[in-house]
Amino acid sequence: MPERTRAALRFYEELNDFLPPELRKRDFDIEIDRSRSVKDAIESVGVPHPEVDLILVDGVSVDFTHLLRGGERVSVYPMFERLDITPLLRLRPRPLRDPRFVADVHLNKLARHLRMAGFDTLCEPDWDDDRIVAESIAQRRTILTRDKRMLQRSEVERGYFVRSIYADRQLAEVLHALQLESLVQPFTRCRECNTPLVDAALEEVEARVPPRIRALYLHYRTCPGCGRVYWEGSHFTRMKEILQRARAGADH
Repeated sequence: MPERTRAALRFYEELNDFLPPELRKRDFDIEIDRSRSVKDAIESVGVPHPEVDLILVDGVSVDFTHLLRGGERVSVYPMFERLDITPLLRLRPRPLRDPRFVADVHLNKLARHLRMAGFDTLCEPDWDDDRIVAESIAQRRTILTRDKRMLQRSEVERGYFVRSIYADRQLAEVLHALQLESLVQPFTRCRECNTPLVDAALEEVEARVPPRIRALYLHYRTCPGCGRVYWEGSHFTRMKEILQRARAGADH
């Protein structure tokens, strides 16, 4: 029989969302067979590595390759834990000044909301996990998903597991978790195809706007990608309310 020993793990804040209730917010032991990377130990209990920003082993900051040999105490902190850890070893890449996303097909409504808020967000119905991960790596996009297995893939660097199942709440969650509140630029991107919108005079879009709308509005925006035309009608008001609620939720 191989020699076995144990190490104590403790996860903090929202990382507990991935644990069964009996393991949350407490120390618990895992088995170490001779040696085991701390990354493997963390993911063995269901916590995806892109969600982790800081690991302390017996008080010392380590990276994912650090080998556990038994007897250690491992403290694991989430990627958006608001602590000053400047002198320590952060494990995820620094947030981009211009955050960009790729969402899986199950988060299509969230993707549309994020575009409405001005964020560059890809979401294609025929993209499988391999394509999503490839686009994330190639374009340095943060993966948004409710599939933990995708985030546990070794090549994934940027990712966020969306907790809520409702699109409006998902928007508030992502704005808060990724600290995007100050970067919101409403109605600057097409909700449908993700292309930045441009201002357009009535004469430019007259043929694509119903007569009753032309009589009410002078200012429009159009999408150079798909040709859609936007104006500040009732749909605009509903979208504005969604954004206001999301930002209010993010502030709390």
